[in-house]
Amino acid sequence: MKINNALPKLLVVLLAIVLMASCEEEIGTIGSEVIGDQDVNATLDITSTIQSYSKKFQAVQTNGLQINQLGIYNDPVYGMSKVNLLAQVALETPNPSVNFLSQLDSVVLYIPYFSEEITDELDESSYVLDSVYGTTPMDISIFESNYFLRDFDPNSGFEDVQGYFSNQNDLFESFKGELIYSITDFLPSTESYTETTFEQDDAGDNTSESTVVAPGIRVKLPEAFFRDKILDMEGTPELLNNNNFREYFRGIFFEVTGTDTNLLKFDMTAAKIDIYFTSQFETPSIGTVDGDLANAPTREEKKITLLFDAINVNVFENELNGQIQNELLSQDQQNGEDRLYLRGGEGIAAVVSLFGDDNDGNGVADELDEIRQNNWLINEANLIFYVDKDAITDGYKEPERLILYDVDNGRLLTDYNLDTTSGDSEQVDAYTTHLGRLVRDSDGKGDYYKLRITNHLSSLIHQDSTNVKLGVIVSQNVAVPNFQDVLNTISPTRNYTEQVPSGSVMSHQGTILHGNTSADFTKRLKLQIYYTDSN
Repeated sequence: MKINNALPKLLVVLLAIVLMASCEEEIGTIGSEVIGDQDVNATLDITSTIQSYSKKFQAVQTNGLQINQLGIYNDPVYGMSKVNLLAQVALETPNPSVNFLSQLDSVVLYIPYFSEEITDELDESSYVLDSVYGTTPMDISIFESNYFLRDFDPNSGFEDVQGYFSNQNDLFESFKGELIYSITDFLPSTESYTETTFEQDDAGDNTSESTVVAPGIRVKLPEAFFRDKILDMEGTPELLNNNNFREYFRGIFFEVTGTDTNLLKFDMTAAKIDIYFTSQFETPSIGTVDGDLANAPTREEKKITLLFDAINVNVFENELNGQIQNELLSQDQQNGEDRLYLRGGEGIAAVVSLFGDDNDGNGVADELDEIRQNNWLINEANLIFYVDKDAITDGYKEPERLILYDVDNGRLLTDYNLDTTSGDSEQVDAYTTHLGRLVRDSDGKGDYYKLRITNHLSSLIHQDSTNVKLGVIVSQNVAVPNFQDVLNTISPTRNYTEQVPSGSVMSHQGTILHGNTSADFTKRLKLQIYYTDSN
């Protein structure tokens, strides 16, 4: 049996070489030899026309993300990116009670990193950080913001959620208020912290307990600012509810400066500011003073917590590589390009069109028309993207995942919803049947990505689905199915002409791939179809 299977496999390899070497020749008979690991009647086709080019977004929506960023990333190919953060604050408990003669003890800002706790054989714990990049110190300036973040968009009659975009840094800068605090020479640490929590027991008495919290940005903020802003405002309408409070204390703007990579990613909804203080009970209790009963004032330890679980917006300042910037301004959308630029954040995507032109004017690409007439049954279909190793020098920094989507309608493909690997616990291995991980060569450098579109292609052939343009972009997490709006005009009104997967906005990485006109024919972008001709 092994001997019998060897010949077809060899023929496939030889045929692939012949087909790739005859790119400029006329397309002759569709198909080639049988593929060894496919059905015995399956045929390989790699002759379909495919065009691809890169598209840089002017700005992407950055509120409503699962992950926020703060810091600087110096990409070896694309250049420097600085990411600032505007965060709305809210009272954990509106209308807080301060009581009399309050004395502020400390104000602590805590933004936890993603981390994993490790316990050794001596039962001692330590932490391993995740989504923390770089070893160069940076400065973080913390300002009060006077910019009001709305929940809903007035241009839509307050029916749509308000979008905030990656290019609004200058706007937010112009609304900076008082400088609250500056963190100099900041570097993330694996150190954990001790935190005090206050609760009431069954008798109504306050109790305190110390707990260990995971590593994060944890700094003491100036007490005077928060005494004036919070404690001294007890009982006022500003603290009565969070609608009033968000109008009164509009947010905090985190601004970074630095010279090289120091980038943090975190869940901002887990961040908080704790205001620790003591105050006197409104009705003094009866106590003992020098052995005599007297009215002795009793003080109580208390805490007011501010949360960041509302609106958080990342803004970007990119210094894009000049050569790449020029190439992105002159993309050949008709014939395609030799290189495809892909980058997350305020992103760059590749746009892919399948099956060429519609020369007979019937609304369907001629090649797709022919496949429909031949009634191909699709065993498997893949888009193969090869990494341009001449352009990418630091292979370990290449993104592990790309995500594929319908550009015209802002949605994922049917192959995504039908992928049986979607339940994998590790997000880097989720949806790998449809969106294969980066395949690396023997030197550890990225070689290629294989994105499977079997169901998408079957729908084009047998259900007359529209042959939409496909978008390809890097992704921080392909398991996030949400989309963010793309802003392609400078107009202040709602003009979001397309969308992009949320996972790409949360990603800082980029790569360069061979396009459909690459000088290296063996590395050109190709559509690989295994099919059975049912006629």
